[in-house]
Amino acid sequence: MPYALPYNNRGNESVDGPSGTLQIPTMTNPHNRKTRVLKTSNAVKLHASNERSPEPTPSHPSSKPWGGRFQQQTHHLVETFTASIGFDQRLYEHDIRGSIAHCYALYRAKILSRRECAMLVRGLQRIRQEIRNGEFLFQPADEDIHMSIERRLVELVGPVGGKLHTGRSRNDQIALDLRLYLRDTLQKTNEKVRDCQRALLKQARKHLPVVMPGYTHLQRAQPILLSHHLLAYVEMLERDKGRLTDALHRLNVLPLGSGALAGTNYPLDRKYTARLLNFPTVSTNSLDAVSDRDFVIEVLSAFSLLMMHLSRLSEELVLWASQEFQFIELPDAFCTGSSMMPQKKNPDVPELVRGKTGRVFGHLLAVLTMLKGLPLSYNRDLQEDKEPLFDAIDTVHAAIDITTALLKRVKVRAAIMQRAASSGFLLATELADYLVLKGVPFRESHGIVGQLVRYCVEQKKDFSTLTIQELQAVSPHFDHDALQWLNIDSAIDRKSQIGGTARKQVERRLRDWERRLSQAFSS
Repeated sequence: MPYALPYNNRGNESVDGPSGTLQIPTMTNPHNRKTRVLKTSNAVKLHASNERSPEPTPSHPSSKPWGGRFQQQTHHLVETFTASIGFDQRLYEHDIRGSIAHCYALYRAKILSRRECAMLVRGLQRIRQEIRNGEFLFQPADEDIHMSIERRLVELVGPVGGKLHTGRSRNDQIALDLRLYLRDTLQKTNEKVRDCQRALLKQARKHLPVVMPGYTHLQRAQPILLSHHLLAYVEMLERDKGRLTDALHRLNVLPLGSGALAGTNYPLDRKYTARLLNFPTVSTNSLDAVSDRDFVIEVLSAFSLLMMHLSRLSEELVLWASQEFQFIELPDAFCTGSSMMPQKKNPDVPELVRGKTGRVFGHLLAVLTMLKGLPLSYNRDLQEDKEPLFDAIDTVHAAIDITTALLKRVKVRAAIMQRAASSGFLLATELADYLVLKGVPFRESHGIVGQLVRYCVEQKKDFSTLTIQELQAVSPHFDHDALQWLNIDSAIDRKSQIGGTARKQVERRLRDWERRLSQAFSS
């Protein structure tokens, strides 16, 4: 679950430091500034009488926090090209959460005084609230979410804000932020997948008696229960949850304390920080910690498989809703019309889910390609992991949500499915297996039934109209009880092994899934 820092009984954040529990006082403006807030549609600009950044000195024209060795201001094209604040601002909650824990670690190591730690924590809390309320202006010159928060922190608490970055690099900071963000996000993803499973499960329960043709090569093959078909997707989605959980396990490692690449010179207790942020372990190689994006690739890979499964389901919804199949009817609220043809009812939702799958595949390939040539340790290329990751998350969540909503409203045309299962020689395998039980080798029985199918095609007959005389004309091994094998319900119920489509097996699996998903929901 998302980790919350410990609170004392008065609701203030606290931490056990070298001198006991640290109480965080109410935030005050150290420079006694009066701040005016001007609201816009997406942000609020903060104005203060002396809030402007100091002009750079002639010896150090760059006003960047890292600009001490530079003689020129950053070119505006470079600022625009390198800025990530436009997309990494979604990490603000996790960046602030990590920064607060880092403050506590600095205090524990006696690098910050009690008052300094209190000022920093309260400032970070205020920034978090400003962003939540839309009262924060993200500026391209800040480059990224880390510097944006640090800039505002210095505005709020003064020079002590510059101490926050002690013993920390943006390299291990972003590695931490991404892990915290994904740890929360993947739990939400699994919840959404679970909801989709429940929607499938409800349809399977509702339509347990419905028979449909099962397909191979998109050709009618054998009769199955619709519920059995739907439960196949429940199984797929369960594997998707497992992969996301596996990825969550491997990314749940604290990288903070690795510094830029070699560690830090300060006596920071990394295990203490890990406990604050609910990490079960810490990274053991600083080079790997700041350059590792395996966990991003794992997540994108799991997302790709999840989208592939949703795409397969979407393809079947498109097919089944077509005039050629007519197995289901999609709700009007989830379809669109044609700008030219008045009669059209287009399945845009499953088509777009199918289409967006390639988008997520592309994000996986983009990050793999970005990483394949990087030497140790951190390189700026790694900034390019976030846009693919964030867009993949948004795409996957949207696809799951709309698929779940659609599944709840699909109308099944049971009679049409039943008719389709009753034609097309779907019981041919039943007759071949019947002959096997009469002592005929399967390859021979396969050929015999193939001849019977050819006879029916030539005579324009169906299995249901065959007589015992016609069966025996093809093979003397057919007896009167062979006609009993030409019954769809009996054919389904004979598939009674574990995993088969027999009603008893499907009913048992339904109960098992209902119990498992109910337990997952209650927990």
